[in-house]
Amino acid sequence: MKRATKKFAEAPDVLKDSVAALLPLYADAPEDRADSIVGAYPNTLKIAQALEALIDVMFPGKMSHDAVPRAQLPAFLRKRLAQITRLLKPELERALPFRWRGECARIEGAPPPCHVREESRRILDEFLARLPDVRQLLIEDVKAAYKGDPAALTYAEVQLAYPGLLAIASHRLAHELHLLKVPLVPRIMSEWTHSKTGVDIHPGARIGHGFFMDHATGVVIGETTEIGNNVKLYQGVTLGARSFALDAQGNPVKHIKRHPTVEDDVVIYAHATILGGTTVIGRGATIGGNVFLMESVPPYSVVSANHPELRIKRPTDPVVDFVI
Repeated sequence: MKRATKKFAEAPDVLKDSVAALLPLYADAPEDRADSIVGAYPNTLKIAQALEALIDVMFPGKMSHDAVPRAQLPAFLRKRLAQITRLLKPELERALPFRWRGECARIEGAPPPCHVREESRRILDEFLARLPDVRQLLIEDVKAAYKGDPAALTYAEVQLAYPGLLAIASHRLAHELHLLKVPLVPRIMSEWTHSKTGVDIHPGARIGHGFFMDHATGVVIGETTEIGNNVKLYQGVTLGARSFALDAQGNPVKHIKRHPTVEDDVVIYAHATILGGTTVIGRGATIGGNVFLMESVPPYSVVSANHPELRIKRPTDPVVDFVI
C-alpha cells in the first residue's frame, strides 16, 4: 500500500486532478443510490459462473464440455452442487439487504427484515430442492423443440446447439430465485443469458411446460407475462407493456400487471408485438408475423396483418412498375 501511495504521489497532475474530481461523486454509505460503488454489490461474474454450473446440472456436460458417463453422474452432480453453493451463498448475502431498499420494500407481501446469513442458507437449500422440478420442465422443453422444428434431427442437437433452450433453462433457474424473493441475482442471470443468446426474458415471467422459441434471437418477454403450456414463439416476438401509468410524482407505477397473458397451445410468428397487461391471447390462437396487437383475441383465432403493397422496378424495363 505504501508503494502504491508513493507511486500516486509521483503521478502526473492530471491523474491527481481526475481522482480529486471523481471522489465526491461516489456515495459514502453503501445504500441503494445512483452514486453507489458497484463493488459493494453482488459479484456479477460469480453469479454468471454459478448459472453456468446450474445449467451443467440441468444438462450435464453442456457448459463444462466434460464427458459425464452415467456411472460418474452422482460424483459430477455433487461436485457441481458444491460449486454452486460456494459461489451463490456469498452473493445471496450481498443481495438480500436490497429486499428492504427502494421499490423492493414496497412490494406487497415483501419479507420482513431478517438475519441475512440464515436467510441465504434457507433460500439456497430451498432452491437446490427445486432443481429436480426444473429439470423435469426442461426435459419437456427439449421435446417441444425437437417436435416443433423439422430441422432438429436429434435431441442432442437441441441440447447442444439451440439458443432458445439455453435461454429457457437459464430463465427457469432464475425464476425459482425470483419466486424465493431474491433481489438482483435473478436479473443478473437473465442479463447474462440475454448477452449470450439475444433472448431477453425477465425472471418474473411465468412460463408453462413444453415451451419452444424457434430461432429465438430477439425474443423479449416482460416481467408480468404469463405463458401457458405448449406455446411456440418465433424470433423477434415481443410480449411487452404499453405506455406506463404514472403516479402523482410522475414516476412509473410499479408492481402491476403490464404484460400479456398467452394461453395454452398458442403459436406466435416472427416479429409479432403483443402489448398490455389486459391483453389475453386465447388458447390455440395463431398470431401471424409482424402483427402489432394491443387487444385480446378469442381462443383458436388466427390474427394476421395485411401484406404491404410491394413495387418492383425491373432493370430491364425501367418504365413499368409491377404491383404485387
